[in-house]
Amino acid sequence: MDLGGLIGLILSDYTMRTVSLGAAILGLVSGVLGSYAVLRKQSLLGDAMSHAALPGVVLAFMITGSKAPLALMLGAIITGWLGALVVIGITGHTRIKQDASLGIVLAVFFGLGTALLSWVQRHSASVSQSGLDKFLFGRAAALVEHDVIAMATMGIIALVSVLLFWKEFKLISFNPEYAASLGIPVRALEVFLTTLIVVAIVVGLQTVGVVLMSAMIIAPSSAARQWTDRLGIMVLLAGLLGALAGVVGALISSLASGLSTGPVIVLSASALVLISIVAAPHRGLLARGIRSRRSRRRLRSAAVLETLYQMGLQHGDPRRPHSYQHLKAAMPGRGVAFTLEKLQKEGLVLEQHEEHWALSAAGVAQAEAMIHPTRAEDQPQPMGAGR
Repeated sequence: MDLGGLIGLILSDYTMRTVSLGAAILGLVSGVLGSYAVLRKQSLLGDAMSHAALPGVVLAFMITGSKAPLALMLGAIITGWLGALVVIGITGHTRIKQDASLGIVLAVFFGLGTALLSWVQRHSASVSQSGLDKFLFGRAAALVEHDVIAMATMGIIALVSVLLFWKEFKLISFNPEYAASLGIPVRALEVFLTTLIVVAIVVGLQTVGVVLMSAMIIAPSSAARQWTDRLGIMVLLAGLLGALAGVVGALISSLASGLSTGPVIVLSASALVLISIVAAPHRGLLARGIRSRRSRRRLRSAAVLETLYQMGLQHGDPRRPHSYQHLKAAMPGRGVAFTLEKLQKEGLVLEQHEEHWALSAAGVAQAEAMIHPTRAEDQPQPMGAGR
């Protein structure tokens, strides 16, 4: 199926359109807010908060008796936010490190949520009738229009908040000490930013579930980080990559029978991370490999020039030719022949009779510049030259 057919499928089919839109909202919001979590080295905080949201979903259902998305999301926000505050409190007021506090909060809240979910299952005709099991592993195919509206409402609130507090969030993410010196309420803003990350997590619970939601917080922003050093571009790119992963995952799961949408969305986001790690122009493995190869070639060229120069000086003439075998013996390793050909094309060495090589005038000058870089600076200047 071509691109036009895929777009037509999304626009014509209600289920496909609803799921794709919900997945795009999930990717956009989680990508934008996840950028701050990644930059502040709080990626695992998203994992703890996503698991901490489960008891809030179940409690909201138990209290209200309603499966309305906004009510369930509100409950998830409350317990997810409480979990984040517990992590911050444990880390700030005890000797327990953040990784240990994250493990504690994740286990306790997720265990509580699982116990409450089991209780609801026993008192409901079936798990599907309670409708809460989709928050555990996600059930994107079950999204309906009012679910997407609730996700969009909360997502818009989170994104607008990021725009309104852009400068403050940027400052506390990179230099909180300087922000505090300016009188900015750093602690309050950190709690607010954490709350927005909780909102981003809650937006995606119905789509990918509490188990996989942390991947959607980390993956799009980690992929975007490979492509740029600017915060604005990173946040925008993370949102776009997250939305792309959501739509692609929804399309793949719809075209291949038997594939759950949530895991496929996470796999799509992971594929974008892998592509970014390999192909990013500055931090990518390919770019780093190319730069490393070029650097080795430059060092090899400099070593050949210096060796020819030093061997020539031993005979009183830096331009004296030397055989390839002598040069290779003085420089063990591969690449000597290739380097000589490269230097010959650059006009720095000359091939003479029977594979003998010598420096050209330009090669001598460059070798002297490498060996004695300050010689030209140390030469006396004519009278009045500096005036």
